[in-house]
Amino acid sequence: MQSRMKLGSFLRGIAFGGTALFAVSTMPARAQDGTGQTVITAARYIDVLTGKTVDYPAIFVGADGRITSIADARTVRWGAGVKHIDLGEKTLLPGLIDMHVHLDGPADIGGYRGLEFTDSFWGMTAVKNANDMLGAGFTTVRNVGSDNRNDIGLKQAIDAGYATGPRIVPAGYALGATGGHCDSTFLPPSLEKKDGKEEGIGDTTDELRYQVRRQRKYGAEVIKVCATGGVFSRNTEPGQLQVSEKELAAIADEAHQWGLRVAAHAHGAAGIRAAIAAGIDTIEHVSLVDDEGIRMALARKQPVWFSMDIYNTEYTQAEGAKNGVLEDNLRKDREIAQIQRDNFRKAVKAGVRMVFGSDAGVMPHGQVGGQFRVMVEYGMTPLQAIQAATRNAAEAMGREKDVGAIAVGRYADIVAVDGDPLNDVRQLESVYAVVKGGALVRGQ
Repeated sequence: MQSRMKLGSFLRGIAFGGTALFAVSTMPARAQDGTGQTVITAARYIDVLTGKTVDYPAIFVGADGRITSIADARTVRWGAGVKHIDLGEKTLLPGLIDMHVHLDGPADIGGYRGLEFTDSFWGMTAVKNANDMLGAGFTTVRNVGSDNRNDIGLKQAIDAGYATGPRIVPAGYALGATGGHCDSTFLPPSLEKKDGKEEGIGDTTDELRYQVRRQRKYGAEVIKVCATGGVFSRNTEPGQLQVSEKELAAIADEAHQWGLRVAAHAHGAAGIRAAIAAGIDTIEHVSLVDDEGIRMALARKQPVWFSMDIYNTEYTQAEGAKNGVLEDNLRKDREIAQIQRDNFRKAVKAGVRMVFGSDAGVMPHGQVGGQFRVMVEYGMTPLQAIQAATRNAAEAMGREKDVGAIAVGRYADIVAVDGDPLNDVRQLESVYAVVKGGALVRGQ
């Protein structure tokens, strides 16, 4: 506390001093005034666009929550009307982005235990899970599939100020084939819908195009499709191709026509190859990718990104049975876990574009920062792991103007950590403070 106050006093009191090199334009040594303006200071920040660390930043934020300029805090003054968020001797990074979450999925309720709760229960749990992710430093999340469009409702509540949480890029219902991973596979026919297919399910290109339009109509900002079987569904195997390349191409074509990007759940090698060939934007899980799938990802002109959740097995294997997860699901989880991690290393070494995706909901939402350590253990540098959750994720979503970097014009979504995460990425497992849109939402 004393060291933080000491640096803050230094930043406020000094008017002239040494200069620093910045990756963005700096401001001269003059007072900065303006109603609704905020300045954020700290010892340093990581510019994920260049990979450089910049000392003594003064990050000015306008009333709209976007960064207006970045200056050297040793050579600039600001007026009394500017709110000051002093983060002392901490290191600043852009707000983190998780590209694969399920906010309405409590990790400690598995298997048939979910039948203990009423339908609206899951949307209520999403509020806490969103808070937990924000507290972990994730200021933007992509929610790739939810029941009852809980992700869309929560996004609306957060944006309107009724709840606290990250920026949400919602998918609504995930798309899939009858009997596939995204269909309801745990109940007998007598308890299933009698008046047609489950929401999101289609078995022809026309039906799946309609589902793209339907999800968008009700607020989806990304389309999710389950191309293969999965780990935590019943009567599917991860390697099974369940949506054809032709159907995947129709989904991608329809979504892109409407300005939406597409994420494909694909564990199996055939499904991964089909999704890449079909023009899908991000491939989720990628557990059983083969050399041809990696080659195709590297060769495709339109960028494709791998989102590989290589951390959550530590939780599912330790706690899954207690939480009610069925043994068959735990068996599949065990069988692919190490293969997925080894293939992550292979993809990183080959130079495949990578983003951070945790599959939070399978594991507790507040623990997702632990994946950075595993990403580094399996071949990434700390900077690459951080860029996967910032710069890369923003690019993969097409939202480089809004999030993913501490840069002029983007939202002032910022996390503060102790030490230097470029030397010890485990600093990201417990963040000190979180700023969203220029407002301090976690920390002191």
